[in-house]
Amino acid sequence: MNGDAGAKAAVEWLAAAAPDPVVCRQEWESNPLAVTLLPAGRRWDVLILTGTLGCPTLTALRRFAEQPGPVLGDFGQSRTGFFVPPGTADRWIGTGVRAAGRGSWIVVPYPGRRTGGVRWLVPPDGSGRLTDPAALELAMHEAAVGPVGR
Repeated sequence: MNGDAGAKAAVEWLAAAAPDPVVCRQEWESNPLAVTLLPAGRRWDVLILTGTLGCPTLTALRRFAEQPGPVLGDFGQSRTGFFVPPGTADRWIGTGVRAAGRGSWIVVPYPGRRTGGVRWLVPPDGSGRLTDPAALELAMHEAAVGPVGR
């Protein structure tokens, strides 16, 4: 899939989570920051890790999963958000992780555009692929302990 087609598919997939996808796309296009708010809990939940755990978790996750689902990073890498299946937030019991599910809204950048704050570390591809919570938990454990022999 080429970059433009991939970004278009990602926009359509993300916008489908909005109460009104047409209005969502219009707001995205007109926002100079190229971000919009989307509700979690419909198509996906987001597990948000602190920067000290988030980036190492993404590194570990890439070893476990062929391609993780979408991952957001904020300015300064202080938080990393992993898109997981809906309902995960309700069942997540780990400490130090903010779970955004039904009733939460997430700042989401337009795929394929540069933004000044929140950005895609792993952009969505439009397929609906999400990160498996079990693989994410395993990656979090590995990231927390660090490499063997350290």
